[in-house]
Amino acid sequence: MDLVVLALGRSLANLRVGRVWLYLLLPALASLLLSMVLGFSALGWLVGQLLEFPPMTLLVAWGLVWLANLLAWLGGWMALFALAYLFALLIAAIVIMPLMLKHLAETEYRDLAAMGKDSFVAAAVNSVLASILFVVAWLVTIPLWLIPGMSLFIPMLLMAWLNRRTFAYDALSMHATEAEWDSLRRQHKMPLFMLGLVMALLAHVPVLGLLVPALAALAFVHYGLEALRRSRGDAIVSIQGERL
Repeated sequence: MDLVVLALGRSLANLRVGRVWLYLLLPALASLLLSMVLGFSALGWLVGQLLEFPPMTLLVAWGLVWLANLLAWLGGWMALFALAYLFALLIAAIVIMPLMLKHLAETEYRDLAAMGKDSFVAAAVNSVLASILFVVAWLVTIPLWLIPGMSLFIPMLLMAWLNRRTFAYDALSMHATEAEWDSLRRQHKMPLFMLGLVMALLAHVPVLGLLVPALAALAFVHYGLEALRRSRGDAIVSIQGERL
């Protein structure tokens, strides 16, 4: 967990750099614009659609119309929030992540050799596939939202998974070999999920949440490159010990 704290601390320190703020604001502004457009044009329609499907139809049949409407509006707002976050995340992963990675590789991680494949296509495919899986999981779990607290708990876990699945790979694709990526993914699976969960929690903070996708990209770059740096350092020590 020390790497999670370290990545968050370094990300906060980077906020003193004007270029980093530019990277943070671009997905945030795009997400805000999309939220406004969807809120005015699609929210009413979406709520009406949700009222046509279980469990809302069951609640109406039981005479709990007020609860059905409440859940439909809650589901509608959560859906718009998820779509806006997803849109910002794709921009952060496909457009902003390479810029942040280049900036940090040239400043704080100059000692780390790039031994991976700088594939824009592979990173984009990974981000889009993760987004599709996120949407499917989000839709499948909607009935569970009737359980008290699940309407916040489930989206939080899904966002944490989405952050890890998207940004962990993108952060390391240029610097890590396939063997290194496989090893780091296994060894740091839970800490990476916890970092994704922290970002998911921040995403629910008003105003600040708009900056989270790009901030998550920044934090995962710090985590991934520092984890790779330590991994390679350990390997060098081991080799030297064998030669001795």
